[in-house]
Amino acid sequence: MLSYIVRRVLYAIPLLLLVACVTFFVITLPPGDYMTALEGQLVSNAGLSADEAKEISDQLREHYGLDKPIMVQFIKWFIGLLQGDLGYSFKFRKPVAEVIWTFLGWTFLIALSSFLVSVVGGILPGIYAATHQYSIGDNLFTTLAYIGLSIPNFFLALLMMYIMVFHFDVKSVGGLFSPDMVMQPWGWKKFIDFLGHFWLPVVVIGIAGTARNMRVMRGNLLDVLEQPYVQTARAKGLSEFKVINKHAARNAIQPLIMSFGMSLPWLIEGSLTTAYVLNLPTTGPVFLEALLSQDMYLAGSFLMVIAVVTIIGNILADIALAAVDPRVRYE
Repeated sequence: MLSYIVRRVLYAIPLLLLVACVTFFVITLPPGDYMTALEGQLVSNAGLSADEAKEISDQLREHYGLDKPIMVQFIKWFIGLLQGDLGYSFKFRKPVAEVIWTFLGWTFLIALSSFLVSVVGGILPGIYAATHQYSIGDNLFTTLAYIGLSIPNFFLALLMMYIMVFHFDVKSVGGLFSPDMVMQPWGWKKFIDFLGHFWLPVVVIGIAGTARNMRVMRGNLLDVLEQPYVQTARAKGLSEFKVINKHAARNAIQPLIMSFGMSLPWLIEGSLTTAYVLNLPTTGPVFLEALLSQDMYLAGSFLMVIAVVTIIGNILADIALAAVDPRVRYE
């Protein structure tokens, strides 16, 4: 297993190099750059003439090296990546690493919590629905799963906000803290306030994954229960609990485990529309702003983070698959 992980990491190095190349050149393809948009802002907001705005933008472009050829800019950025310097964010006026770390912590916390909700809330009802096919519980879980798959996350967020405000008289439902607690030091009062806000994005983002996992687990388990080895296990006198948990569920869950590796990057992106609706300090809205403003170093670094998370997620999925199924070995 260790040698397999080392090989996967080594294979990831040229892949990340390719991702870095494609990312940088795709982001720089649109005409203009951040300074071009800045010119318009200086004319409309600061009252400068077009020539004065262009002179300032040209000076800034030269200062940050944006007047250099694209290949020179890429080499400078990539060398900085290797040294841990992700560049400078023109929009936030601070180093890119500082911007990313500001939002990445909350993003990871919400993403991992939503992931746990989708796994536990999807797999266990899926097992119950498969082992009680066409029962009232199966029909209920199936209906809830279809509803969860059909409702967009942002609409569910708006609906839950409406219910919390108008039916439970909750004054603050957006963000992760109440307005009067944002600047307060951490303590029990702020922690309780945080929990009162934190559950909403976790549930909203996790519901779609929960519904999908429930349907996939139910379908996989129904197929596995018809396999000959399951019938043999029952014929040997094993209890239904052992048949389901020791034999059937382990095989039925394997396709889900492999999909978990690809779901992690989506969660890290912060569920963009939900983050906007709930005013969450996650990476999704920041990444969109970086793309729209052509803040290329910030946007490129976010894409590199997503690429790294994708690779790590797939490696973790392979390790989890080997743990669930002893027949799987990576040597």
